[in-house]
Amino acid sequence: MEEKMTFKVVNDEGKEVECEVLFTFESDETKKNYIVYTDNTLDDEGNTKVYASIYNPNQDDTKLMPIETEKEWKIIETILDELQNEIQGKNTESEE
Repeated sequence: MEEKMTFKVVNDEGKEVECEVLFTFESDETKKNYIVYTDNTLDDEGNTKVYASIYNPNQDDTKLMPIETEKEWKIIETILDELQNEIQGKNTESEE
């Protein structure tokens, strides 16, 4: 069984929340490292909330920094879409 990577953040209300790392990647385009994660809460439509930040993997005390450009969000959304399509494809195959 795959071990989940988790970390804690303090939310807007000052509460400590455990988050699960979904994946990390470095963009060739922006030369930045990104972390995509969830706190496993659901939005109004029942979808799991997913967040993304910029981070430096070479720092011991990792600080998450906000993603500030539309271009960066598009890169992340494209990867999320590809992963979701891949997962849905695997689920379809296993049902057959």
